[in-house]
Amino acid sequence: MNLNLTKPLVIFDLETTGVNTAKDRIVELYMIKIQPDGRRVDLHQRFNPEMHIPAEVTAIHGISNEDVANEPTFKEKAHELNQFLNNCDFAGFNSNKFYFPMLVEEFYRVGVEFETLKRKFIDAQRIFHLKEPRNLSAALKFYCEKNLENAHSAKADTEATWDIIQSQLDKYTDLENNIDFLHKFSGQSNLVDLAGRLIYNEKKEIVFNFGKHRGKTVADVLKIEPSYYEWIMNGDFAMQTKKVLTQLRLESMGK
Repeated sequence: MNLNLTKPLVIFDLETTGVNTAKDRIVELYMIKIQPDGRRVDLHQRFNPEMHIPAEVTAIHGISNEDVANEPTFKEKAHELNQFLNNCDFAGFNSNKFYFPMLVEEFYRVGVEFETLKRKFIDAQRIFHLKEPRNLSAALKFYCEKNLENAHSAKADTEATWDIIQSQLDKYTDLENNIDFLHKFSGQSNLVDLAGRLIYNEKKEIVFNFGKHRGKTVADVLKIEPSYYEWIMNGDFAMQTKKVLTQLRLESMGK
């Protein structure tokens, strides 16, 4: 079953210096952009992360500090990349929890406003785990009867993800071949920020999802303990989380 697209879909994978979206950086990305008419454009880019890549991370994805020493920084490519991603929806494997938040954080970090609210997201891992709980290699074997060669390279993982999404549509007749359905099915609709620090509770109230105020509404905490906002602003939190919280604070103040 072919995926029914109304606007471009970007399937992507990242290799990074680590898994902390607030501190770590992207060192490689690979993107497959599928147009509604089926045309495909691939984009591959490595970046100098301007920080040390730990040896244990290099052991996983094979990219060393020397490999990216002469590559452009994310800032140098940010506007070009933002144009490539204009008006696109996204798909990936574990993209909702890590890859998309990491990508957005990089844009914010270099001062490029990257629109997120109008995007739709397909997470092949979420669909896979809801249907057949395993990992990317097992998913490719299960759905496509292929072995994943060069695992943890951005290109191989991106190609595998696109193959899996197409095969999932063929295998599961209850999956609709449109972005809206797959976004709702594989997404996490209770997230307020991409990192999941702020979520909607059952009453559709925005609450903190961490720390001593977990489960308490943002409005109540900001009213009772306004210094908590400053603590978060000065803390090791993603810039996008801070941006969302700031907007909620301004709204609560009637600004």
